[in-house]
Amino acid sequence: MNPTPNTGALAGIRVLDISRILGGPYCGQILGDHGADVLKVEPPQGDDTRTWGPPFRDGVASYYHGLNRNKRTMSLDLGSESGREALLALVAEADVLIENFKTGTMERWGIGYDELSKRFPGLVWCRVSGFGADGPLGALPGYDAAVQAMTGIMSINGEASGDPLRVGLPVVDMVTGLNAVIGVLLALQERQRSGKGQFVEAALYDSGLSLLHPHAANWFMDGRKPKRTGNAHPNIYPYDALNTGTDPIFLAVGNDRQFASFCRCIGVAELAEDPLYRDAGSRSVNREGLKQILEARLASFDGRKLVDELMAAGVPAAPVLPVDAALEHPHTAHREMVVEMEGGYRGIGAPVKLSRTPASYRHAPLTPGDGFLEVPEGAP
Repeated sequence: MNPTPNTGALAGIRVLDISRILGGPYCGQILGDHGADVLKVEPPQGDDTRTWGPPFRDGVASYYHGLNRNKRTMSLDLGSESGREALLALVAEADVLIENFKTGTMERWGIGYDELSKRFPGLVWCRVSGFGADGPLGALPGYDAAVQAMTGIMSINGEASGDPLRVGLPVVDMVTGLNAVIGVLLALQERQRSGKGQFVEAALYDSGLSLLHPHAANWFMDGRKPKRTGNAHPNIYPYDALNTGTDPIFLAVGNDRQFASFCRCIGVAELAEDPLYRDAGSRSVNREGLKQILEARLASFDGRKLVDELMAAGVPAAPVLPVDAALEHPHTAHREMVVEMEGGYRGIGAPVKLSRTPASYRHAPLTPGDGFLEVPEGAP
């Protein structure tokens, strides 16, 4: 069987991924999806996430499989001199290095950024860290849930009458991985002008704070402590999960026109002219009364059918689906957001679509490798 061709925008870029857990490996997978040759170097015992299950396949957890596609994998003991020498030989060929070692670890081994940037001035070094190297929290280890707690995310997540709640996915880790990708691409772009690499850092703490919109913007403007609002948006309404006669639906009304259309669809057109609800600010202030009115009216509707009618009328609405239904939705297949590869691998597809240089899926997780591939002709 012919291998899947590498059509990606990053074909010819060599990435040495010596990171583990989530943020760094996620960055490496995204770069690999878009054509980079990613060589993942793991310690002899493997990335810790190989054990983060069940479920497992051949002793390796699904968690690992979800973050390590489009890489070839090899093992080195960087605590040994021979392992570090082998790593240096790979760094000499790499464009990008991704790592998330505890601050000071690589420096103690004599292979920190200050040392290697002198030897390899074109290298883009990407570090994923918890809090950065210095400052009051500098060099401390960072974990997604703890950073959600520290950056205020938990304080605004959950029901208004409930306790602070962790977001049900590792949002800080994943956004840090995305920020790392952005940083790498910015550094590679600048390298075309200067010929020089640079140090890129994506910290979980910074990424957590960056997610606080609109709560941070609200606080900067009026100084009031943001509160939990459950499924409802803190600024606009109805932007909330509402009960119907069957399934709950999520309604995402963002302007007065959409609200008027919604009211017509459910047979209460006059509600859009009520002074309490006719403009966005009034609807937000009077949201509790509005929700009661809407749910009383919606009790006679089939939620799934109503969503179709609302969407056809230009009113943003959605059924509240479980994960399996979302992954099996016809539009998920249409958008090519589920990837299948030889050996039974299935995973989430690349969300960024490029017209001439689309993502490709060439290496299933755990594909072995012992060095970089030849750079294709015409690649940078």
